[in-house]
Amino acid sequence: MTVDHFANKSKSWDMSSKRVQNAKSIANLIIDNIKLSSSMKVMDFGAGTGLLSYFIAPHVDTIVAVDNSPSMLEKFKEKSVDFASKTEVLELDLSQKDIEQKFDGVISSMTVHHLKDTKALFEKFYKMLNKDGFIAIADLDSEDGTFHSDNTGVFHFGFERKELEIIAKEIGFKEIRFELANTIKKPHHEFSVFLMLANK
Repeated sequence: MTVDHFANKSKSWDMSSKRVQNAKSIANLIIDNIKLSSSMKVMDFGAGTGLLSYFIAPHVDTIVAVDNSPSMLEKFKEKSVDFASKTEVLELDLSQKDIEQKFDGVISSMTVHHLKDTKALFEKFYKMLNKDGFIAIADLDSEDGTFHSDNTGVFHFGFERKELEIIAKEIGFKEIRFELANTIKKPHHEFSVFLMLANK
């Protein structure tokens, strides 16, 4: 039985304007850097309530929301009626299960630090991508462990960009680049969020 760490957070998740702002910044950067098209099928990994998907939806055909939190995905389903794209929902833990579908791209916001084996995850992304498919992964630059007030389920205190680049290159990704997506201000500290872009 997997524990839904986000069960008590899903109701209030979207109320934080910081979260909405973060998702919008990341989405805008993806739209500026990747040639999205109305024929594309894109996976939103760790889709949560669909904040990032919402902003990407008008630019693609289908978004497949993948998350292991049933409560978050319930919110996604409620909201998806307002999305300007088709949507599908897959409730699963990608570190434990595979997805047989193929995608033109994988987008993700603030999720990868919750998975232990980054290389295995990127290998799965690579396998699931169509030729010339892309990844657009947003996450925290290395931090001191104080971003989350509770680090349950957190495996990485952000990432060194160079280390991610090395992993992606080993797997076969090309045109790997990083952009600053956002800075999240908290009372005690500011945390930078990068967007990692790469192609198959």
